[in-house]
Amino acid sequence: MDSGNLKEILTVSALNDRIKAMLEEGFALVWVEGEVSNLRRPASGHVYFTLKDMKSQIRAVIFRSPFGGGRNRPAAFAIEEGMSLVCRARVTVYPPRGEYQLVIDAVEPRGLGALQKAFEQLKARLDAEGLFDPARKKPLPFLPARIGVVTSPTGAVIRDILTVTRRRFPAVDILIAPVRVQGAEAPAEIIRAIGEMQIASGVDVIILARGGGSLEDLAPFNDEGVARAIARSRIPVISAIGHETDFTIADFTADLRAATPSAAAELAVPLRAELLEAVESLHLRLIRRLRQETERRRNRIADLQGRLRDPKRRLADARIALDDQVERMRLSLAHLREARRQAWAHLNIRLEHRNPRSRIGENREGAMGLGKALRAAWEKQAGLRKNRTHAAMAVLSSLSPLAVLGRGYSITRRRPDGLILRRAGDAALGQEVDIRLAAGNLHAKIIKIFKERSDVQREI
Repeated sequence: MDSGNLKEILTVSALNDRIKAMLEEGFALVWVEGEVSNLRRPASGHVYFTLKDMKSQIRAVIFRSPFGGGRNRPAAFAIEEGMSLVCRARVTVYPPRGEYQLVIDAVEPRGLGALQKAFEQLKARLDAEGLFDPARKKPLPFLPARIGVVTSPTGAVIRDILTVTRRRFPAVDILIAPVRVQGAEAPAEIIRAIGEMQIASGVDVIILARGGGSLEDLAPFNDEGVARAIARSRIPVISAIGHETDFTIADFTADLRAATPSAAAELAVPLRAELLEAVESLHLRLIRRLRQETERRRNRIADLQGRLRDPKRRLADARIALDDQVERMRLSLAHLREARRQAWAHLNIRLEHRNPRSRIGENREGAMGLGKALRAAWEKQAGLRKNRTHAAMAVLSSLSPLAVLGRGYSITRRRPDGLILRRAGDAALGQEVDIRLAAGNLHAKIIKIFKERSDVQREI
């Protein structure tokens, strides 16, 4: 082996460092077009993805702050999976893994400008949050005492607003908050100016104004912070940004959009001449109404004066009315006494008819008649009951066993169970029996039993 070929032996790290230096020197700045895939956003805030085309792919990274500051962002829009991008980047190597990649410092979507893409995305997001909802829009005051204007202190915009307000209503006070309306510093100044207007004395409405320009020129008014400052404002905000065809995020967030700064001044301030004319018309109407009311009151007083009479005449009328009432009361009392007397006489007659003495006599005679009838009915019922009793006794006597005994029959009972003997076989020799006669009883003892004959039994 040739020792000259071993003159320099590199470590892997040294080799990767040399490759990195060569790539960064040879590809200091390139523009690369491709499609985003494998998109990742770790907690560090960096964006990692793969940029690919039909044949190849390369790793890429967008650092949160490529220049060390917190406000520099390579993309003004949200990068999405599958999006086609045009990137400005430098080629480098990540030595620990020996992989080369793109470090991107500027990016825009292919076929659509970055500002336009950012505008569409921010508009959709704020709309979803409700910042454009008409229900949250605040009404403008009818006649503001002071108007706050947030705009550039130089240029035609502020002159147009001052000219229109002086022409329409010179007494309105104008408070100007000078800000930049273009460039990277403009959003922060606009946000600060809107906040200062909230604590300024007497500001009733705010005009946020700027002349026309490209989408890049109007970028500060498409800033999310400016939109949220407008939404937080307790004072109504009129946006007058660009020309009639220009629309910004501030236009959608503001309480009212004006086509131009001059139109914003016209919307904020009423025309003094029209107000004076309206006041004069109302003054005339008030005078006519006062005259009509005065005439009506005068006629009413005259009518009341005509109806008001001399107190002495009213007193005489009252005396006459009193005498008339006294006479009517006397007659009423007389009629009442007569009616009560007649009612008493009628009740006395009815009482005499219902005197208990006469009714007692009548009831006594009726009671005596009822007593006689009751006695006769009792005697009749007693006779009937007596006859029925004698007949029942005769029937009972004829059916009594004692009557049978009187004809010479007897009743024999076996002792000790008292069974009435009907056949000789019901008794046993030596058994004691009781014999009932018509008069008296016999206590006997069986000494002999005669069996019945069968012919006798058949006769029985």
